[in-house]
Amino acid sequence: MFKKKTPSQAEEVKSIVQENSPYTSFTLSYEDNQSITIIYIKEVCDSQKLHDLIITPFYELNGDIQTYKSYVHSQPEVEEYKSLDETIDGLTKGQIVVIIADEVKLFDLKDHKNTAIQDASVETTIQGPQTGISEDIATNLNLIRHRYHQPTLRSEISTIGKKTKNQYALIYDEKEVNPNILKEFKKKLEEIDADVIQSVGEVERKFHKRKNLIPTLIVTERPDRITLNIAEGKVIFMMEGSPFALIAPTIFYDFMSSMEDKYQPYWVSKFLIALRYIGLFISIILPAAYVGVTAYNPELLRVQLALSIAGSRTPVPYPAYLEVLFMLLMMELLTEASIRLPKQIGSTATTVGGLILGQAATEAGLVSNIMIIIVAAVAISNFVIPINEMSFSMRVIKYIFLVITTLTGLIGLVVSFIALIYYFVSLDSFGEPFLRITSKDKKGVSTSE
Repeated sequence: MFKKKTPSQAEEVKSIVQENSPYTSFTLSYEDNQSITIIYIKEVCDSQKLHDLIITPFYELNGDIQTYKSYVHSQPEVEEYKSLDETIDGLTKGQIVVIIADEVKLFDLKDHKNTAIQDASVETTIQGPQTGISEDIATNLNLIRHRYHQPTLRSEISTIGKKTKNQYALIYDEKEVNPNILKEFKKKLEEIDADVIQSVGEVERKFHKRKNLIPTLIVTERPDRITLNIAEGKVIFMMEGSPFALIAPTIFYDFMSSMEDKYQPYWVSKFLIALRYIGLFISIILPAAYVGVTAYNPELLRVQLALSIAGSRTPVPYPAYLEVLFMLLMMELLTEASIRLPKQIGSTATTVGGLILGQAATEAGLVSNIMIIIVAAVAISNFVIPINEMSFSMRVIKYIFLVITTLTGLIGLVVSFIALIYYFVSLDSFGEPFLRITSKDKKGVSTSE
């Protein structure tokens, strides 16, 4: 019996180049010297780098294989062959394979098409930096290291998603980070079992075993917010193809603070923070309070105001809760339309639509004048919350308050608010109480903020 010959590394790699495969293969030879074989996927590789780093040096060295091999070994981008599966995975991510005299070497020559740094479009500021992060991890790491000059800054690169295998970076300051939080974050990442992961928002959802209404992790696009949180000992998660980063752990105050607070005078920033909390209360309580007062307890209002509201509602043919629900849903539809429509016409269409809808509904006697004021106040107040995830959650919570108040009156509104506070207290973000009002120093001792 003859022992079956084991194929060499070069033969293994060459075998993947078949008809209709995505791989491109060609051979370089110079006169009578030995040749080299190059395998890559042209759509994800930088053809200019391929020409400058691989092809041109081969001919400049007159095809001298030994000298060329030394040149290849001296390149910082070169990687050794480990296995066929890892080589195929590398090819799909922009690596090229160079086969020199049965030796297999891998070069990282990926072609980045999404490295442009765009202006921040979600978390805008007046005086602060105007740029956001890009969809390329290397570009984002460059942005962060230019802002955070500490040798203890660490970035761990790995992949997520069994089919997409997107790269992600875990960034933290080794000196400041809580090792328990870092360990738990890595554990949760390892527990994610999904074929396709394309956004940090998906990763955030996978972290929660139960379906939370309130977000406990911040998704941000701002390099300055990322840098600030790294300095505070938090963990940052970035992913290839997503221009956002995930910050852990977070507390409720983080969702109500804007980076603008760091750039404004002290009392101005405190005023703006207070304004946001006022807007938060208005957005979740005002619609339910209107229904509770008009339907159950009109005696709480002054006589003049009660008569004014009653007179305004005289032509309205249905109860107050239907009036509120109708207008709130119309406002939600206008908000969604403004997001989905093209930017050139989105703001104009929704503004005109809102004005026409409000005026026509009032003249037709479908809603009262005071209802238009309330809906406008709720819509404006909801948008003062700096972080969109919390803003969206509050949009849902106001409907829960509205339903309970419709059934039980103002007592239900008070009980609902207490239940919301209790729910906030029960939440945590990687061991950090979500509603805590004290910060911990490095020794773990609680101090007033």
